[in-house]
Amino acid sequence: MANFDEKSGVVPCLTPWGCWYQTMDEVMVEINVPDGTTSKAIKATFGVNTLTCSVPGVDIKGELYSRVVADECLWSLEDRKLVRLVLIKSNRQADNCWKSLLKGQYEADPLTFDRMEKKLTLQRFQYEYVDQFP
Repeated sequence: MANFDEKSGVVPCLTPWGCWYQTMDEVMVEINVPDGTTSKAIKATFGVNTLTCSVPGVDIKGELYSRVVADECLWSLEDRKLVRLVLIKSNRQADNCWKSLLKGQYEADPLTFDRMEKKLTLQRFQYEYVDQFP
């Protein structure tokens, strides 16, 4: 998995309930839930500055590290054992690397944050320069 993560640009920040990671445009949140969980057991609300997500055994609630486009955020239940949230960043500039998922909660350790910043810098470089040439 580490080899895939390295090539795909995923630098996960591990949490007690799963992990979160980011690209220049999005923040993805993966929440492990008991096998057999149904969509009726999941409640998620996205605000421009807030996230509230309640799933069996996990409640995530608070002010997001940075603003998102609430109307474009979504959640999905995969294989009835993983909830994935996709948060669309409002500020999609390369220097918009989130240090934590929520302010004061689920903060990336310094090494993980450094790796996240490097991946976003590489992604910005690819967008700006590599994709310009056929």
